[in-house]
Amino acid sequence: MTTGETLRALRTECPIPSRFPAHADRVQGWLLGLLPELGFTLDDAALRRLSRGAFARYAGRLYPDATEADLRVLTALFTWFFLIDDACDGPNRLTPEQIRALRNGTLALLHDGPRLRHPGLTGPLRRLLVLAWREPRRRMPARWRQRFADAVARHLDGTWQEAVNKQTGRRLSVDEYVELRRSTSAAEVSYPLVEFVSGRPLPEPVYHHPLLRQIGRTGNDLLSWYNDLASLERDRATAGGHNLVLALQAELAVPEAEAVERAAEHWRDAMRRFVALRAAVPSFGPALDEAVADHLDGVAYAVRGTVDWTFESARYPVSTAPPAAGP
Repeated sequence: MTTGETLRALRTECPIPSRFPAHADRVQGWLLGLLPELGFTLDDAALRRLSRGAFARYAGRLYPDATEADLRVLTALFTWFFLIDDACDGPNRLTPEQIRALRNGTLALLHDGPRLRHPGLTGPLRRLLVLAWREPRRRMPARWRQRFADAVARHLDGTWQEAVNKQTGRRLSVDEYVELRRSTSAAEVSYPLVEFVSGRPLPEPVYHHPLLRQIGRTGNDLLSWYNDLASLERDRATAGGHNLVLALQAELAVPEAEAVERAAEHWRDAMRRFVALRAAVPSFGPALDEAVADHLDGVAYAVRGTVDWTFESARYPVSTAPPAAGP
């Protein structure tokens, strides 16, 4: 079975329902008009890549109940993270020192707002994050803003560590890779944004409840490993072994096709665990159960949204045509 066939099989097996908001494509059009206004230099080819990247569709699949205005905020945030990912993972990628400076500049903006400037985050990337952060910073309480900033810090710390590994030629064991991937995936950044959409921030003890954290980690693994299968072709050349398939292949000394199947079995085991864990969540009381359900739905939509978007986005070879008009 080829990698593409494996991806399609796992998509068929995914028990999480697919949802999609009708206004996502309008938001994608808004994004394409916004980026040149912020100073991004985009020729026709770059605009086509961004259009077929379908970042608004990805944000819409993760937050199907977001208003059109909020989906613009989410799409701007998602686009920022994708642009950072491209800057850190391409052939002319940022050095670890540059990533560390970017991390510090980003956290300065998230903590202190746009008035103070930091040399690690400048130009169009800074302007995009300023715009994307305006509404969450205005609407959400301080504890939520700190939680979001902490998640961004973990993500950028993981990105820095991966860059260091690539620079030094360090190859990770499967267990080491899985742990690092939980940071580099940015799934933990996406989870608090559920509360931005719903307007119901969870109390810290509930958000960090051991069972909810376990569900979040399992959802993170599911979307990360699916993405690893989708990006395998690119990662052979650029990832320095930072891909579940490549880590399995090296550790087990098996052919790539067998490593793909092993990765798919890891995904299936994690999905069974995800379903069982979610079914075991207790009631937190009538004042909190709806917000907890929103959070759990958000983790699930992050998995299903990643699966569906993989076939819509030109970032991956399994997508060979522009996105369709519907879900």
